[in-house]
Amino acid sequence: MEKKRLAPHDPSSSVRTTNRKGRSPVVLVCDHASNFIPAQFGTLGLDDSELTRHIAWDPGAAPVARLMAAALDAVLVESQVSRLVIDCNRPLDSPDLISPLSETTPIPGNAQLSPAERAERIALAYEPFHAAIEGVVAARLAAGRETQLVSVHSFTPVYKQVPRPWHIGILHDDDTRLSAPLIAALEARGGIVVGDNQPYSPADRVYFTLERHARSRGLPCAMIEIRNDEIADEIGQRKWADLLTGIFSKLEPEPLPKPSATSKVGQAIEGTVQQ
Repeated sequence: MEKKRLAPHDPSSSVRTTNRKGRSPVVLVCDHASNFIPAQFGTLGLDDSELTRHIAWDPGAAPVARLMAAALDAVLVESQVSRLVIDCNRPLDSPDLISPLSETTPIPGNAQLSPAERAERIALAYEPFHAAIEGVVAARLAAGRETQLVSVHSFTPVYKQVPRPWHIGILHDDDTRLSAPLIAALEARGGIVVGDNQPYSPADRVYFTLERHARSRGLPCAMIEIRNDEIADEIGQRKWADLLTGIFSKLEPEPLPKPSATSKVGQAIEGTVQQ
């Protein structure tokens, strides 16, 4: 588990923004960058060994995102609190915002929380994270800067005893301006099993951060999911960061498609979020 310790009730330490003035059109986000649990929550009733597992964070995702941000000269916003405390990539009314069960593991410290306890976690980690992204995106748009929002995650090779063959997955909804050329570029490399809305899709309620900050504004966006055994060490992290950096440095989003009657392009999703 990470050695860093967050002071209790210090929301300013719950999010880290790097390279705020980055020149790249890409804004990187890492919702599950850290497995850190603030002191006031103990270990949520879990053994320390559980806190190194995927249930607590996305192993390898933050190092890849940081390498990409440095190479692209891109902004990076990272949550600095474990998703076991609160999952910043969920709407506030989601049943797994603060889940008492992660995959098949009970989380005793998340059981039967009072409204005040939920509000404490929202104020500590969730609101600072989304406020940071909002500030970055709003400032860029006010300055007339091109902005593409890309979130970086990792996934387990096996989930509930089902193997996952994909090396990387690209998640998107009906706006494929960024995801389509990204998938095509990855497939063109050869030897890479690319998941198109695999192993998750927006239907699994994992697209919230992008919906709130990009889709609500009609901005190009995509979610990157890398299988975590591929990025378990520095060699793998560098390999995937270099590959993705090379693609994004040349990537041009496709033109905005003409919206259909059911398209989400330009919909004001943000207004539905409870604050």
